[in-house]
Amino acid sequence: MKTLKLLVVFCLLVVAAKAQDAVLISEGNFVRGEIKGTNYESVFIQIEEQGLKEYKAKDIQSFLWNGDTYVSKPFIVGKKGVIKFFRLIESGKVNLYSVGGTSGVDEPVAQPRQKVRPAFGVGMGTGGMGGVGGGVSINLGGGRGGVERPAGAAPKPKEFYFIEKPGTGPMQEIAVDGSRTAATKALLLQKLTGDEGLTESIKATESFDDKVLIALVKSYNESVK
Repeated sequence: MKTLKLLVVFCLLVVAAKAQDAVLISEGNFVRGEIKGTNYESVFIQIEEQGLKEYKAKDIQSFLWNGDTYVSKPFIVGKKGVIKFFRLIESGKVNLYSVGGTSGVDEPVAQPRQKVRPAFGVGMGTGGMGGVGGGVSINLGGGRGGVERPAGAAPKPKEFYFIEKPGTGPMQEIAVDGSRTAATKALLLQKLTGDEGLTESIKATESFDDKVLIALVKSYNESVK
């Protein structure tokens, strides 16, 4: 029996080593493989002996891709509710998510490849999400290595951030590009309560970027249990 248990553990380690990506369909129900990309409405995963499979955000709970967790969450676009994937950045009393940025996996331009580029026009919230067109590439040719952006390549897609404090209302978009500093400060003061030192830091901050935002939420979650 002990030998059997060791064999099972060894097999699980081998599977984990070969395929770190996973899609969690429901509690205890998941599949492993190599995720090829996401357009934040669906995730595409290459499963051994099954080929490329698509899972929609409305049908699964989350997925793990290159160490990052993407969570399926409802969001209001205008008056319509939609369900999309959001990358979880910080979690605790306050959760911080993002959409966009550098989620795609590309191969060197010189190598032959086949790509599917789903359109990404999200239109979330009132702070500029509408009309984002940076769909994440789904590389069907294999390969995960980081690749330098070729000269003349389009700039990386903009990343949008969302903050959530369960029990205080829905998830909200929060600006980190300096365009709405007063609104960002007000939202942080509303969400990150109970830490006087942090409150003073927020009030004294003149501008917010992604690094400052992440540091503030992380500090809050560590100080307020």
